[in-house]
Amino acid sequence: MSKYKVEISGINTNDIDVLTNEEMIQLFKRVKEKDEFARELLVNGNLRLVLSILKKFNNRQENMDDLFQIGCIGLLKAIDNFDLSHEVKFSTYAVPMILGEVRRYIRDNNSIRVSRSLKDIAYKTLRLKEQYLSQTGQEPTTEYIADQLNVTPYEIVSALDSLKEPISMYEPIYNDGGDTIYLYDQIEDKKTNSEEFSNRLALESAIDHLNQREKFILDERFVVGKTQMEIAEELSISQAQVSRLEKDAIKQLKKVLK
Repeated sequence: MSKYKVEISGINTNDIDVLTNEEMIQLFKRVKEKDEFARELLVNGNLRLVLSILKKFNNRQENMDDLFQIGCIGLLKAIDNFDLSHEVKFSTYAVPMILGEVRRYIRDNNSIRVSRSLKDIAYKTLRLKEQYLSQTGQEPTTEYIADQLNVTPYEIVSALDSLKEPISMYEPIYNDGGDTIYLYDQIEDKKTNSEEFSNRLALESAIDHLNQREKFILDERFVVGKTQMEIAEELSISQAQVSRLEKDAIKQLKKVLK
């Protein structure tokens, strides 16, 4: 027996059976005939799949037992809706459904309030991603999703960003074996003088002259700290286009601030 066993919800992962592809096919045929025992065997034989997905959430503060239960709900939905005629592996179909179920649970238990319209876009985006991935085996581009939902790529990225886990001020960000540096150690607390206040107002006014995409790129680059390549991937454009838009936006700001 492996010494690296894991116990979740009272289940020892060493005791979980793994089904062969042929066994899975036969069990799914029995499930279509309303065989509940076959359904139970499929669930037990795919618990490792649920556990492998939960590894993505190891660094979160959610109770792993709760996430395991939610993941199993996604697994049951995948089993009940899987169609052998599509000729795709069950894991390919099940992973986005299980992952989506867990993410929905985390979103619904998030203490940060997000506007209903933004949340609707985020839900529709994730649902569309799941459907597209299960049908094609590939992730859809942001541009494709935006076109399907009749919104801008910027709205898609903003909606997904709004669902991300907030970071605590007491999050450790560096430790070299000595004193730990926390996020709040890097937050400056300066009294704003009149000149700084005037400059800030002027900058905000200048930013208002930019279009939505330019504002988004500057915010992601200089506030969030993303690279041009990361932004290009999110907006489904080239890195060169991001660079050009960034330079144009900065040039406009300089012109207004003169």
